[in-house]
Amino acid sequence: MDLRLSEKRPLVTGASGGLGAEIAAVLAGEGAVVLVHGRDEERTARTAAKVGGVAVIGDLTTDAGAAAVADQAGEVDILVNNAGATTRPQAGRTRQRTRGPRCTTSTCSARCA
Repeated sequence: MDLRLSEKRPLVTGASGGLGAEIAAVLAGEGAVVLVHGRDEERTARTAAKVGGVAVIGDLTTDAGAAAVADQAGEVDILVNNAGATTRPQAGRTRQRTRGPRCTTSTCSARCA
């Protein structure tokens, strides 16, 4: 399939493993210069090397982390927002930010935009 992505720069957030890594691999296979985002430097670098992309490290749940990701990424043609964060109540506590299986991407989208 030719998606006409040659030389495009997609940023795939949450791409150090799982679905994000698979998305990065497909985009790279289409000729894109994939920016592989993740929080874990080693895992992200390994995935970026595997797909022939560029590792971009940072935590999108903070303003400073999102700024670091934006600085590292530079010009981006396509955003694949695969990273997420959520809030959920914990026993005896009020709602607080946690990572977990029920994720939303609205916070990360706003920070990347």
